[in-house]
Amino acid sequence: MWLRFTFIKLFLLLSGMSAHADTLELALMPGKVIQGHARYETECRKCHIPFEKAGQGRLCLDCHKEVAADVRGKTGLHGRHVDQDCRACHTEHKGRAARIAEFDQGKFDHGRTDYPLRGSHAAEKVRCADCHQAGKPWRAAPQDCQSCHRKDDVHKGQLGEKCIQCHTEKNWKEARFDHDKTRFILRGGHEKAKCESCHANRKYKSTPRTCVACHRDDDREKAHKGRYGAKCETCHVERDWKTLHFDHDRDTRYPLRGKHQEAKCDGCHRGTLYQERLTTACTACHQKDDVHKGAQGQKCESCHSERTWKTSLFDHDKGTKFILRGKHREVKCETCHTPVMSGPKPKLEMTCNSCHRKVDQEKAHKGRYGVKCETCHGEKDWKESRFDHDRDTRYPLRGKHRQTKCDDCHRGVLYEDKLKPDCTACHDKKDVHKGKLGERCGDCHNERNWKETSYDHGRSKFPLTGMHYRTECRKCHATPLYRDTSSQCVDCHHKEDVHKQRLGPKCESCHNARSWKSWDFDHGKTRYPLEGAHRKVACLDCHRNPVEKSFEVPRTCIGCHAREDVHEGGFGPVCERCHTTNAFGELRPGIGTR
Repeated sequence: MWLRFTFIKLFLLLSGMSAHADTLELALMPGKVIQGHARYETECRKCHIPFEKAGQGRLCLDCHKEVAADVRGKTGLHGRHVDQDCRACHTEHKGRAARIAEFDQGKFDHGRTDYPLRGSHAAEKVRCADCHQAGKPWRAAPQDCQSCHRKDDVHKGQLGEKCIQCHTEKNWKEARFDHDKTRFILRGGHEKAKCESCHANRKYKSTPRTCVACHRDDDREKAHKGRYGAKCETCHVERDWKTLHFDHDRDTRYPLRGKHQEAKCDGCHRGTLYQERLTTACTACHQKDDVHKGAQGQKCESCHSERTWKTSLFDHDKGTKFILRGKHREVKCETCHTPVMSGPKPKLEMTCNSCHRKVDQEKAHKGRYGVKCETCHGEKDWKESRFDHDRDTRYPLRGKHRQTKCDDCHRGVLYEDKLKPDCTACHDKKDVHKGKLGERCGDCHNERNWKETSYDHGRSKFPLTGMHYRTECRKCHATPLYRDTSSQCVDCHHKEDVHKQRLGPKCESCHNARSWKSWDFDHGKTRYPLEGAHRKVACLDCHRNPVEKSFEVPRTCIGCHAREDVHEGGFGPVCERCHTTNAFGELRPGIGTR
């Protein structure tokens, strides 16, 4: 049968008998088309392409342009369908009343359309006929909320027809409106507020956006009584009415520091905020607290800080020509600036004497040291002196002088009394030498101890040697009048003089200072050298008479041996011509043989 049909069509095509082709196709048509396609029933080529079965779908889309658009855009039910062949779902030639788009409504997947059912729309109680009107294509069903829920619109159309911006399909009363996309973003406490708290009578578009529009009663009854104006957002935040975000440091030309940060706004802003022009001078608020009674002007910040009124930040070192040091840092201002309380701002003197004159007159120097207190004293301590006598004068202090009080030497007016640097200027009454040794006390004495002497006796006319070096001064110097002391040995050693002064006062001729018993007189250097038995003779055997000026001892033998002269002077006084000095009975050789 199929072969016969194909052969006939081929024959008709080849023979060019087009006029009879449509009549033949109608004769071979399997059945009537639906009522909507009835006008094309005699025009088979509107839906069929000879010998191209797959091309039929293209002809369907040429007529059904809305479906064609869905297929091309892959939208809607037809655009999401896997099998794009129209005949897979729609069959024709079933009669005029046939329903070629018939499907099981219960199993239909609405998610394959452009309007997936969500929330309450997917509930079983919702029927297809609730949205899809009879006699209209399924795709013609409206997708906007107003078409179905116009009667449920409590806003009476004032918010437009885009209900989906606020409401969801889950519950009509549940809103998902993003208030942040409006010109009034909800923050803090506003996020918890109910819509009707601001939107009275469900009017949304005309709702005011100023704080005072909703919170005017809170401001007038509890807060600022309307004195701070309508710009509540300048200070307050949405999180909490009591929390402030106003930054006085950032938002004004008067940064708050110290105690000012703890002060209440009404403490300074007592009038209408945006009408009252406050000055930044401290006296604008603290005039009653000004203990200076205006004498120091209005620049309180030059001395005081915001931390505490009693604490001063005035830098006396940088702000004045008088740098505070030592105890001056602990002194109260009014101690020096006494006239501040009642009189005009004074110009204080910067001398020590201007403040400490009374102390000097009553307790210290009685005014004798002049007004240049800083020459000696420092600010650290009044009793501590920084005057360096060694550095600042021509008289360095040494030894006991360092422990001496200033008044012991400076007994008159300091800058008028010209003291001499010699010892007698202070110690003349203690001079035990009665001035006999002059004024150069430093030649013998030192500043460590008055009784300790450093006198070099070797530089005197009587150098100390031997035992003299170890002898105490007072052994020779009976009185402090040293220059009256004799340098003769006999004056000190007359008790030790075994010669009974018969050998004269020049003890040093024989004796030395090492020991009294040690002597080194060389008689050979005299005009009478000792020889023979004379060497054993004691000095006093010859020197029998005291020596006054010179040794008047005879040098002839007869001068000492006259009694022993057996010749009784018969041979003259020159005994040595015959006798020797070894023994009186010994004669010189050759004398007895004559």
